[in-house]
Amino acid sequence: MFLEDIALKSDIKYLFFFFFFLISCSKKHKEYADNVFAYSEFPQEKELKGEVIELDTALFRYPFRIRIEGDKAIVMDLHGLDHYGHLFQYPGFQYLSSFGKRGDSPTEMLSMENFRLQNYGVWTLDANKSELTRLDFSSSGDSLLRDEAVTLDEDILRPLDFAIYNDTTFIIPDYSGENRLCRVNCNGKLIDKMGIIPTIDEKALKNARPALAQAWRSFLDYNPNNGILATVTQLGEVVEVYNLKDNIHVIRIGEHGEPEFKISDGYGIPTGIMGFSDVQVTDSAIYAVFHGTSFKEIARQSGRLSDGGKYIYVFSLKGEPLCKYVLDHYIYGIWVDEATKTIMATDVNSDQPILKFALVE
Repeated sequence: MFLEDIALKSDIKYLFFFFFFLISCSKKHKEYADNVFAYSEFPQEKELKGEVIELDTALFRYPFRIRIEGDKAIVMDLHGLDHYGHLFQYPGFQYLSSFGKRGDSPTEMLSMENFRLQNYGVWTLDANKSELTRLDFSSSGDSLLRDEAVTLDEDILRPLDFAIYNDTTFIIPDYSGENRLCRVNCNGKLIDKMGIIPTIDEKALKNARPALAQAWRSFLDYNPNNGILATVTQLGEVVEVYNLKDNIHVIRIGEHGEPEFKISDGYGIPTGIMGFSDVQVTDSAIYAVFHGTSFKEIARQSGRLSDGGKYIYVFSLKGEPLCKYVLDHYIYGIWVDEATKTIMATDVNSDQPILKFALVE
């Protein structure tokens, strides 16, 4: 069944489905049952209009992520021709330099899945090399220079995202399907794993864990100030909140349900919807970009649909739905500044791909 059909169910039918979800969990999943909650509506819904930031140079093929620290902004290009990362002056977005050169030499990158800012430096993840690389700002502050590279343990299967837990530990999703997340030390060695995929598909959990893990690919973010780690599924509509200080785990499932897929040659092929594409945990809330477009619709309107999500969902630090922002642009990545009530975002459909949204009260 396509998830767009699920979206048409009445509230009563959905509550029945959710009740069935709880009672059908195996004993292995019982630890999650009391922490699984459905949501279908937000207490508030607001419209946001984006301001296009005019750039003085054409750089991007697929601007995927944006992060800002002080007077510097970094935008990641998922399909960069020459470089995967670009450094700008903020807030004017004057171009400064590029980093993460594309190539197969030891100092170049085969891919960049994400990057994180820490202690005035930048960590990047190359899944194809299974490598984390740290770069530091030059003395002039207008470029990033490669400092060290960490090769990840062979037990960590194709890492597609990461978060920095502290100065010595990273958190990486587990794509073996055995668990949900891996903790990895600063030398790239696996410390331990935690959680399991919170699915009701017992057959896939038993017989097709790698395909299930692919379907449950999630984006994540961690805020060390409050100890909250949030994950959001690329398919379906599942938000998980881990309070790593109090060891509390909450699962929120939206009206589109968990990721849907079929198995072909051992791989998980999506059949439901495009779900979330980015998440940020601030000091007071969780912000996530949501798409909600079915793959059936994507195939039917091939090349005619705008790419990205038109919604930003806001949840409390316990995963409770707070607000749904409806945007006038389709976006992929976000950076939220609660102090200035600003959201910066990337738009892969435009030659001017940087947008600024002012949060409304």
